[in-house]
Amino acid sequence: MPRRWLRLPRRTIRLRLTALYAALFLASGTVLLTVTYVLVDHHTPMAVSFLSRTAGRGAQLQVPGEASATMAANPPPGVCLAKTHQPVSLGPNAITWSGPALVTSKQARQCAAWVQGQVNAARADYLTSLLTDSGIALGLMAIAALGLGWLVSGRVLRPLRTITVKAQQISASNLHERLSVNGPDDELKELGDTVDGLLTRLEAAFAAQRQFVANASHELRTPLARQRTMIEVALADPDRSADSLATACCRVLVAGQQQERLIEGLLTLARSQRGLDRVEPVDLAAITREAVLSRSGDAHLREIQMTLQDDPAAFPGDAQLAERLVTNLLDNAIRHNDSGGAVLVRTHIGTARAILSVANTGPVIDPASVTQLFEPFRRGGQARVSPATGLADVGGVGLGLSIVTAIAAAHGAGLHASPNPDGGLMVEVRFPCAVDRPATDQPGPVDQACRPVAVSS
Repeated sequence: MPRRWLRLPRRTIRLRLTALYAALFLASGTVLLTVTYVLVDHHTPMAVSFLSRTAGRGAQLQVPGEASATMAANPPPGVCLAKTHQPVSLGPNAITWSGPALVTSKQARQCAAWVQGQVNAARADYLTSLLTDSGIALGLMAIAALGLGWLVSGRVLRPLRTITVKAQQISASNLHERLSVNGPDDELKELGDTVDGLLTRLEAAFAAQRQFVANASHELRTPLARQRTMIEVALADPDRSADSLATACCRVLVAGQQQERLIEGLLTLARSQRGLDRVEPVDLAAITREAVLSRSGDAHLREIQMTLQDDPAAFPGDAQLAERLVTNLLDNAIRHNDSGGAVLVRTHIGTARAILSVANTGPVIDPASVTQLFEPFRRGGQARVSPATGLADVGGVGLGLSIVTAIAAAHGAGLHASPNPDGGLMVEVRFPCAVDRPATDQPGPVDQACRPVAVSS
C-alpha cells in the first residue's frame, strides 16, 4: 500500500470543528437516549395484582396493558381455567374468571405467576426494541451530523479563507490594498477590519522608512561630496600652499563632524524607537539642571537669556534617553531663536505627571506646520552659511525633534507643541509616574511616584 494512502488528513479548523460538532451531537444524543430509556423503564408497570377474588364467584387480576397482546398469543395454562373448565376473559388490562369457577388461592397464585412471567418478557422485549431502534437512529443522525457539520463549518469559515487568500497576496509592493471583508458585524469582520488597520499602519511605516532612508542617504551624501570636492580643489590648485591646505583640512573636519552628528542622531533615533532596555528612577529636575548648565555657553554666545524653574519631578525610565531629550529641546530652543531672545525651562508635577516644558522666543511659526517640525530631517528657518567654512550652518542635522518624539513615545509620555503668539515654540513633555500608566492630559491626583527619592550617601 503506498505511503501517501496512509497519510492522515490535514488537521484544519474545519475538520476539527466538524469532529467537535459530531462528537457533541453524539454525546448529547447518548445522554438523551439514556434518559429516555430510564424514564420508560421507570414508568413501565412490572407487577400483577388482584382486583377481586371470591371463592364462589371467581377472581380478577390486573395486567399491564403492554402484556395483553403477549398473553393473547400465549394461552394460559390449565390451572388458570379451574376444574370446571370455564372460559377465561382476557381484557385489555385484566384477566377475569367468571361463573361458578372453583378458583382457590393456590390456583390464583399459580396463574398470577404465569401472568407475571408474561409481563416481564413483554417488558424486556419492549425495552430491547426501544434501545435498538434508538441506537440505530442515533447512529444515522451522527453520520448526518458529520455531513452537516462539514457544510456548516465551511460556510462559517468562508470569510476566514477569503481573509487568508487576500492577506497572502498583499506584500510590501501593494500595501495599499485592503481586505474589505463584507458581511454581518461579527468576529470575522472585526478580524478583517483589524487586519486592514494593521495594513494601514504598515503602509505608513514603510512609507516613513523609505522617506527616512532617502533623506538619510541624501544627508550623508552631501557632506561626503563636499569633502571630496574640497580635497580635489585643494589638490588641483597649482598655487596651493600650507595655509590653503590647512583651510581645506579645516573644512573637511567640519564636514566630518557634521557626519558624526548625523550618524549619532540616527543611532539615537533607532535606539529610542526600539523601546526601553531598562527602567530606573529618573530625576527630571536634576537632568534638566545639568543640561541647562552645559548649554549656558551656547546661549551666552547668542546673547540668549535662559531661565530655569526646577521644581522636583521624577519618573521611571531611561536616564540617558531622558538626558538626550532635554538636551535636544534646549539645542532646538537656542538654535531657532533670535539674538537677545529668551528660553524658559521648567520642571514640575501636575495631573500625576512629571512635566518638562521648554519655551523660546524666535520667528513666528505657522500652527499648521508645527507637526512637520517633529519629522526626521525637518529644519525650521533658513540655512545660514558659515564664513569660516563656506558650508551650510544650520546647527543640526534635522533629527533633534524627531528624536524627542521617539524618546517620549518610548516612555509613554505625552508630547504637545504649540507656537507662541509673539514667535517661538513651546514644547511640553508629560512623563507618566508609573511604568504602565498611559499618558493622558486628564487632571488627577498628584502621584507620589513623581517626586524624586532622596538618596543618602
